[in-house]
Amino acid sequence: MSRVDRVDVPPADTRGIERHLGDRVRAHLPPGWAELVMFVLKQGWAALYGALLLIAILASHAAWRPDWPVARYDALLVFAVAVQALFLAFRLETWREVRVILIFHAVGTLMEIFKVDAGSWSYPEPGLFKIGGVPLFSGFMYASVGSYMARAIRVFEMRFAPYPAFPATVALAVAIYVNFFAHHVLPDARSLLFAATLALFWRTRIWFRIGHRDRWMPLPLAAFLSSLALWVAENVGTHGGVWIYAGQSEGDWVSPAKIGSWYLLLFVSFVSVTLVVRDVLHPAPLAGGLGSRR
Repeated sequence: MSRVDRVDVPPADTRGIERHLGDRVRAHLPPGWAELVMFVLKQGWAALYGALLLIAILASHAAWRPDWPVARYDALLVFAVAVQALFLAFRLETWREVRVILIFHAVGTLMEIFKVDAGSWSYPEPGLFKIGGVPLFSGFMYASVGSYMARAIRVFEMRFAPYPAFPATVALAVAIYVNFFAHHVLPDARSLLFAATLALFWRTRIWFRIGHRDRWMPLPLAAFLSSLALWVAENVGTHGGVWIYAGQSEGDWVSPAKIGSWYLLLFVSFVSVTLVVRDVLHPAPLAGGLGSRR
């Protein structure tokens, strides 16, 4: 694969770690198990920022005391910014991935401010860095989704084919995002939007690489599986006491209906990534897998 064809040029030290880890796993496990383990490890590596944020949420929930001079929300903001800085300093993320994260931060924070004002959920603890009742660190929770997507595309050498017309995908993402606001005053269009995601992306495959093998998965299926994972992560955050949904008691699980919300939001997220990362999109099928790009 040529340098121009890559999603991004991975930092040399990161690429070396990934290659060394893959060689060790393949040397000690049968091929099928090695591939499964590498898939899980790559997923965890791609989701590292979000995992660290969840750990910080749980740890702070267990340790924080109301009489401490710094509010927990403010400490989480400092932690999120510090981790982002360390990712850049140690070249675990590229500047192109950071641009994706900034888009997510802005989109997420705007929606948080609206939803909190509408009473959908709340952030009950005090904090100095809040806008409209929303702690600024909350934008980093959305940014962690962007970080995962951008890193996964690079780590798995992903390509998306056949990809529908780009303006149509942007229009769908805008419609989904607007519906998150508009359904408070207009009929909820999510059923139509679910159908639109399938109509637009039903042929699109996500091609990805594990070791020396090329695999693919239908994009809507990948979005659904990712929405399940995000719903689990959301429950972790809720039990960590960071936010609470309207009518929810402490210890309650987040409604499974939120899986559908995450599914739709993931399409907004994915299209946002493609605004920056366009070279992974292919209008024609990749009949020969990733190797057909060479």
